Amino acid sequence: MTSPLTSLPKVSVLTRRHVVTALGASAALAGSRAARAASAAKGIYPVATCSYMVMFVAQGLGYFKDEGLDSRLVQGGSGVKTREIIASGQGDFALADFVHPMLLTNKGRPCKALTAVDRIGAGLQFMIRADLYAQGITDLAKFVAWKRPDGRKPLVGVSSIGGTTHVWSSYFLEKLGYDGMVTWLGVGNVDTMLGSLKTKQVDVLINTYSLVGEVERQGYGKLLYDGSDPQNWDSVIGGTVPVTVNYCLQARIERDPALVQAWTNAVMRAGQWVDKHDPEEIYGAIEPFVGSTSRESNLIEIKSTKAVGNPAGLIDQAAFDRGAKVWFREMTGVQRLPLDAVYAARFAEAAAAKYPA
Repeated sequence: MTSPLTSLPKVSVLTRRHVVTALGASAALAGSRAARAASAAKGIYPVATCSYMVMFVAQGLGYFKDEGLDSRLVQGGSGVKTREIIASGQGDFALADFVHPMLLTNKGRPCKALTAVDRIGAGLQFMIRADLYAQGITDLAKFVAWKRPDGRKPLVGVSSIGGTTHVWSSYFLEKLGYDGMVTWLGVGNVDTMLGSLKTKQVDVLINTYSLVGEVERQGYGKLLYDGSDPQNWDSVIGGTVPVTVNYCLQARIERDPALVQAWTNAVMRAGQWVDKHDPEEIYGAIEPFVGSTSRESNLIEIKSTKAVGNPAGLIDQAAFDRGAKVWFREMTGVQRLPLDAVYAARFAEAAAAKYPA
């Protein structure tokens, strides 16, 4: 399969300092507000990829600060570990797959999504070892039919078992008729994911465009299948879905709704800013958070993630129903829930009213 990765036009590099300076008017507005003590808030994100750039933008451009928050962002290491951190109370807010607040709700730790940041899963790029691609294994059908030298099924690496990539890519394989034909492995964060493919510990790695850019640039991997391609996505899923959400425990909402509203406001502003700015500007704002992959690879991922963004942040019933077939199945272990049980719409609606797109 021919890689869709294309060169972006060369423009001047915009640093984070330039971006922050350009937003001086926003800072001035924040400074004119009545002084109040900053509220501490810790946000958790799974891994350091541009898929989570809305949270990075909110931090990098001072939107959390504008809302009166003393914010700190922490990498969880995977979607599952991020969920565990939130459940334990060691983090206040998370940005990860919608399946995580659903699972916590099922297990007696009620959670609510606050905003959705996308409409299509942006990290469903299947990368195969370059040596296998050179042997003629150039599509999914050939890959799942291939056996390792010891006769075992092919090994497929994802950040974590039960995380975003695993949930969605396993559904794709089921619908394409390849259920049970691979062995899944959780291989961790960006560095260990890349290392697992490079050292042939896995045969295919599934993650984002920035990792595709790295493996192809270094020559040890090739793009095999792109589940995020709109044609592939629609053929399997049938339309938009709130894949990645900003969420917190219901207990946090009950204890401090003003803090939750402030966080939601900042994330929504960040989503709107991303929607209106080009990849170079976005990279300037988030560069400190995505240093494990090259600038060129990150620009590719920013472009693709921006294309499927949801700047309005709202979740509608039809989109939720499309996602239900992926979330509520035996593989995930998630018991069916209605939308209002896992979505506190009032925070996104209030943020949208305060900051109309």
